[in-house]
Amino acid sequence: MALSADQNVEPNGNNLLRALNAPDMALLARRLEDWSAPTGAVLHEPGDTVRYAYFPRRSSMIAYQVVLLDGRAVETALVGREGAAGGIVSRGRLPAFARAVVQMGGPFFRMELAHLEEAKSRSPSLSHLFARYADCLMAQIFQSVACNASHSIEQRTARWFLAAIERTGAADMALTQEQLAAMLGVGRTYLSRVIHDLRKSAVIGTRRGRIAVRDADALRTLACECNGAISRHFDDVLAGVYPTVESGVAAE
Repeated sequence: MALSADQNVEPNGNNLLRALNAPDMALLARRLEDWSAPTGAVLHEPGDTVRYAYFPRRSSMIAYQVVLLDGRAVETALVGREGAAGGIVSRGRLPAFARAVVQMGGPFFRMELAHLEEAKSRSPSLSHLFARYADCLMAQIFQSVACNASHSIEQRTARWFLAAIERTGAADMALTQEQLAAMLGVGRTYLSRVIHDLRKSAVIGTRRGRIAVRDADALRTLACECNGAISRHFDDVLAGVYPTVESGVAAE
């Protein structure tokens, strides 16, 4: 169902859409679809033609994954309420390089890329905002490469949890240790030791198929500087769009 031109995006919905001025929001609102997807839904695979842009709302989150020849899928970027996925960096319907999968299911807004490109062609301010967001998304990917090459598994695990709860507002997430190990590109046994230490320190809690963050401040102490670098870049380029843990943690 498309939104009416005068319908506002809810405050706890999508921050990128909320940053639009009223005329630009009116341009998009006519074409935005209210849409939902479950955890694990694949939005596109490498080589697929990307048809839609997706705007996660509330605790929904998308992960970009590079699929290797042996079948492993290593995460390169997370997209939550701060942004959008699907044809955002490129212009128009191009083949996808990476897999996009729903990491945390829930509500989204969805829009055909042809309609998004049409709206951007009609509004320089809208086109500029999406160009700035594309810069922020690329910065996240660049920082991820540096993080994977330079920081310990403990630091990267803490960073991932912080990034997830900032993007979703949810401290309790459907996630197995096997899934997290695959996304981080590390061995399951090594990650199990890290999870055990975090659980023993009461930083996180686990139950079957779920991991809950109990102490975000402790995670900040343990994490590398990468998440903070991304947050600062967002603030420089798109002030107010990147959420923080303090901006609200959704009840589960």
